[in-house]
Amino acid sequence: MKLIMFYVHEWWYKTASKSLPDVPDVEKEELLKNAAVIFFHSEAEDEGKRESVLQKLVKNTKWIAGKFNTKNVVLHSFNHLSLSKSSPEFANAMLNEVVERLERTGYYVMTTPFGYFNEFKMHVAGDSLAKGYKEF
Repeated sequence: MKLIMFYVHEWWYKTASKSLPDVPDVEKEELLKNAAVIFFHSEAEDEGKRESVLQKLVKNTKWIAGKFNTKNVVLHSFNHLSLSKSSPEFANAMLNEVVERLERTGYYVMTTPFGYFNEFKMHVAGDSLAKGYKEF
């Protein structure tokens, strides 16, 4: 698993085109302020350590959100951080599980539609902790 994490003053996205042919048709545009934005890349080896990866993804998401005192989170599947890729089914199941775990603990979670390329804009804070990278 690889993560690029940001704290943003503002996040906006709009669906552009499908990257997976079998996902439902979606046209969506959303905006969220004061949020932790997590770009995650699920790798093939993550499939053998699912629970550990889930826990670390949730923990890192809560960590950056906590540093900026926000309960707003954006999760974006970003399959461009490694040559190793999990199956789309595994990555989507991970996304759904992380959303459920975060929402159970009081977070508001926005997800970009899985299997889509998106336009996006983000106003990232200048603090050094507002940008981070993790791999596990």
